[in-house]
Order: sequence, then structure tokens, then C-alpha cells
Amino acid sequence: MPLLVATSNPGKLAEFRHLLTGIHIVGLSDMGLSDLQVDEHGETFRDNALHKAQVYAQAANCIAIADDSGLEVDALGGAPGVHSARFGTADLDDTGRCQLLLERLQGVPDADRSARFRCHLVACPPEGHPLVESDGVCEGRIMQQLHGSGGFGFDPVFLLPDLGSTMAQISAAEKNQISHRGRAIGRLRSPLHTTFPELLRSR
Repeated sequence: MPLLVATSNPGKLAEFRHLLTGIHIVGLSDMGLSDLQVDEHGETFRDNALHKAQVYAQAANCIAIADDSGLEVDALGGAPGVHSARFGTADLDDTGRCQLLLERLQGVPDADRSARFRCHLVACPPEGHPLVESDGVCEGRIMQQLHGSGGFGFDPVFLLPDLGSTMAQISAAEKNQISHRGRAIGRLRSPLHTTFPELLRSR
């Protein structure tokens, strides 16, 4: 049985495939669901992840896993938070959103630019229960300018202090180990296998 990862983001899909080995993972395009849009109007990351997982599981008639994740910047009162993917105007791409964030933080000293990436994951079958959930957090700081060309989203401005690099400057393997999503997926792996053993490929 396939596991539908409810995303159209190829970067996210690659992370899931790398970290959830032994499971046949498919994306929205594989199930012909690329045009099915699910509103994300929840007040929390969990609200949005749960809603997406339930809608896509029913539409695909298979177990679906959905995430909601974003960037919380302390100097902005936790913004953009659940609005990270829609930060700014609709026509902005990832680079544009990074530039807008830097504009909002203009004049804020490095010591006050603490931030974190946060992710919540929910997996559920078409009938809606049982649920398997996990979350992950990655602490860091917002740079004064973009650095690196890897990753996506706010990765080029998110500094990992222990490494002295932004999320966009490290390898995909390193990112999978320390990112908010990588940590959440790692915590989900065991309960996912236990709750839905039908997902495991026969050897």
C-alpha cells in the first residue's frame, strides 16, 4: 500500500522518501490530486496538518501524511508562523519572501534575531482514525542577508549557529538529520510502522 505525502513541493517529497525507507511513497501528482487544493486556515500547525491529512486520505483512499511547518521569528512575535508559505503577497517566490523577512528585521541586531523552524506531522487512513502524529523544532537565527543556494523556503537566511552555516549551505543529508521536518519524520517512523504495518514493503 502506498503512503501519500500530501505535498506538491519536490523538496519535501524527497526528504520523506529519504527518511521513510521501506515504504512506497507517492506524491499528489502520482495520485492525480495536484489540482485538489486544501485551505490552510487553522490557528496552529497541527490544525492545518490534520485537516490536510484527512482530506487527502479520503480523496486518495489510502493512508496520507501531511505536514504544516513554518518559521517563527521572536523579534516579529512568532511571525510568520502558520502563514510562512503565504508570507507577503501572492506573487512572491522563496527569494522574495526571504527578502521581505530581511526588510522586516532591518535594524534588529544579531543577538535579537533568534528564530526556529517548527513542523507538525499527521498521518491518517481514509476513515480518519487512528492518527499518528509527531513534531520537530530546529533552533537558529536569521542572517542579515541570503547565503547558499540549496534547500527552499527560508533556508538561505536561517543560520545554524553550531555549524556556522545557513540551512541552504549544508548538504541534503545533513539537513535531513537536523531540520525540523527531519526530526519530526524520525519521530514518526516507528509509530507509523507499528500503527500501519500494511505500509511496509514485503522483502
